[in-house]
Amino acid sequence: MERLDVLVGEWEVEADFPGLAAPAARSVFEWTLDGRFLVQRTQIPQTAVPDSMAIVAVDPETGAYTQHYFDSRGVVRVYAMTFADGVWRLLRETPDFSPLAFRQRFTGQVGDDGNTIRGVWEMSSDGSAVWEKDFELTYRRSG
Repeated sequence: MERLDVLVGEWEVEADFPGLAAPAARSVFEWTLDGRFLVQRTQIPQTAVPDSMAIVAVDPETGAYTQHYFDSRGVVRVYAMTFADGVWRLLRETPDFSPLAFRQRFTGQVGDDGNTIRGVWEMSSDGSAVWEKDFELTYRRSG
C-alpha cells in the first residue's frame, strides 16, 4: 500500500466532459483503518456529475489492488487496479454490483514532481478491443 502514498492529500480535479462545462472538483485521498485502506472522496459542484467515494484495498496474498466505487446516483462498481512506475490504472470488465452495460478503464500518469496526474477514462460498449475516450481528468495537488 505504501506506493499509493503519492495519492494522499487534497487535489483539484479538472474534467473534460464532452459537451459539458464542469467546474473544478475537489478530491481527497486519505488512509483509514490503520492504513489498511485508501479512501478517495470526490465532490464536484455540477449536478450532472455525481459525487463519489472509492475505497482501495490490497490482497495480502497477491499484492493486487481492488477499488470499490460508490457515487451519489447509487452506482456501485468494482475495479481491478494497478499502480506502478507512476501509472495508475483501473479496469472494469465483468459485472459486479451493477450490470456491465459497457467496459471501462482509466489510465493516469503521475507527473515527475508527484503533484499532477493526467488521465483518461475510456469505454467499450460492444465487448470488442475497441476503446473510445469517455473523458479526461487532470488532478493537481492543492494541499
